Amino acid sequence: MPVTVLLVDDEPLVRAGLRAVLEAQSDIEVVGEAADGAAVIPLVRRLRPDVVAMDVRMPLMDGIEATRAVLRTVERPPKIVVVTTFENDEYVYEALRAGADGFLLKRARPAEIVHAVRLVAEGESLLFPASVRQLAAQYGDEGGNRAARAAMERAQLTEREAEVLRLMARGLSNAEIAARLVVGTETVKSHVSAVLAKLGARDRTQAVIAAYESGFVAPG
Repeated sequence: MPVTVLLVDDEPLVRAGLRAVLEAQSDIEVVGEAADGAAVIPLVRRLRPDVVAMDVRMPLMDGIEATRAVLRTVERPPKIVVVTTFENDEYVYEALRAGADGFLLKRARPAEIVHAVRLVAEGESLLFPASVRQLAAQYGDEGGNRAARAAMERAQLTEREAEVLRLMARGLSNAEIAARLVVGTETVKSHVSAVLAKLGARDRTQAVIAAYESGFVAPG
């Protein structure tokens, strides 16, 4: 079965470019388009895409609110990748905090776009560690930090789970973490699942954001 994608961007040329890149792949199918976040929920419910490529800045409902709405109201929501012009945009950080699975730059090469869609569809996070560190340092507010610190303390991660979280924050995949720790990938997956459950995180991206905001991993 191909990976199905919904494109959400208020610029027709951007949508056309993304469609051309993605539909050139035999394992990816673009099932729909929207010009604003306000149209996303009914399309997601009708089309059931695996991945939504979501612009962060749109006129009626931006990608942050659209992400929150999808995750709040849609059963078994799709993976969401926010598409942005600037990687150091506060909108990007807020979208990640809202539950997006990662972000992608509009100037990304076609191969990077295809890789991003496949990656999040498989359940991995699309993180750029240096960029996320910079975003956390610049936009992580004190209220969020206090809440994140409390959540981290309640989580009571084991030593190995803490080690896995630190490696996740550096952007390592399950296979890379397994190689670093000299364990099997299934063992790493078990540790990742335990970390997510203890932190109450939807996915790896949310766990990494919590790690930075709590001070567990220094964002500087």
